[in-house]
Amino acid sequence: MAPSQQGSEAEKAKWKGKATTEVKGAKAEQVWLLLEDFFGLDKWFPTLSTCIPVEGISGQPGCVRFCAGFKTPLDGHAKQTVNWTKQKLLSIDPAHRTFSYSIVDGNVGFHSYVSTLKVHPKAEGCEIEWLYEVEPVEGWKLEYLDSFIDTGLQVMAQRMQAALKTMEQALMA
Repeated sequence: MAPSQQGSEAEKAKWKGKATTEVKGAKAEQVWLLLEDFFGLDKWFPTLSTCIPVEGISGQPGCVRFCAGFKTPLDGHAKQTVNWTKQKLLSIDPAHRTFSYSIVDGNVGFHSYVSTLKVHPKAEGCEIEWLYEVEPVEGWKLEYLDSFIDTGLQVMAQRMQAALKTMEQALMA
């Protein structure tokens, strides 16, 4: 097989997915301010206990975060090791409320993982869209990854909605 065909074959083999959720009663601009904090993912993503800077400044392309403590669909109750990844911000566009990042290292088997998150305004709030692609992960099925990201995104939206509601109520008191 020619080298250019090998690359396209590898591209075809990648898993691709998309998750979306609505954040009712919250403006896209409000949710974006929470989401664009690249080093603050542990505030929102379920079971993620650690998200700290490794290099760079949060929100600037090239910055890297270390994320640890999350559970995957394959983790049993007796698992002793901590799941972790290092994630690099590839691009960010505040005007369009979107950013992309890749996993550059980790112990969960993700190779060539790239995600793009976007916040879209809606009539009664906004929508968060999470697009992702990765080489097939050993021991996983695409459905596991879809469920992991979809569930995580749903909880993130609920937590953001609750935080914004708390702020709104406090400021009105």
